[in-house]
Amino acid sequence: MKNQSAARQRSPFTKAMLAIVGIALFLGFMALGTWQVKRLFWKLDLIERVEQRVHSAPVAAPTVSQWPQVTAANSEYLPVTVQGLRLDKLSVLTKALTEAGAGFWVLTPLQLADGSHILINRGFTPEKQRVEWLKQIEQAGDSSETVTVTGLIRMSEPSGGFLRSNNADTQQWFSRDVAAIAQSKGLTQVAPYFIDQGLPASNPAYQPLEATEMLRPGMTVIQFTNTHLVYALTWYGLAAMVLLGAWLVRRHDKAAIPPRA
Repeated sequence: MKNQSAARQRSPFTKAMLAIVGIALFLGFMALGTWQVKRLFWKLDLIERVEQRVHSAPVAAPTVSQWPQVTAANSEYLPVTVQGLRLDKLSVLTKALTEAGAGFWVLTPLQLADGSHILINRGFTPEKQRVEWLKQIEQAGDSSETVTVTGLIRMSEPSGGFLRSNNADTQQWFSRDVAAIAQSKGLTQVAPYFIDQGLPASNPAYQPLEATEMLRPGMTVIQFTNTHLVYALTWYGLAAMVLLGAWLVRRHDKAAIPPRA
């Protein structure tokens, strides 16, 4: 029996390796949990700032000189107003999935007085209106009427969406990629953001579209995923499991020590 108990004991090398791995795992899980806690407070602060921002009074849209300072952190969902000529013939349809169903966003460049452009998301149109919109875009003439647009600043959505890439050659757009859309339409001075026309306060987004309704603005959904607390608890839980495992190993090793004669 003494020989069998001695055989169950771990070698000093094995014990050292288990200790090193256990400490590394514990410190790693604790660091990840703490990082998620920091992200949690960052996300809560962001949500609070956006909630205050989105309900503020509209201001003038950032001008060309201000474009480099426009970021998601300081400008997204900011209500703005801008005036210019709407270039209907350069409109594009980008794939959309909304509370009102599947369809497209209608994006149209707005030419400002200084010659620069801002893409305007004029609103949502259902799938069945796509052909009619394409016909209207093809037949659109030059605009000479200045329009005023009020809406929310949104940041560009590069690459694509719906697990598909944008294709400028075929004018198939799965995301609102400002730079790619501007390039495909030959626009050189374009804001790095676009504007969702309409304000959420008057947003009928959750109501079904009428049978003849071709365009519905103001459908911006302001929603943030906040799962950082769950992730933090998960990482801390794994750290606690490492401690439990270490205690069980230690208990086993003590039980494996043969009693003194």
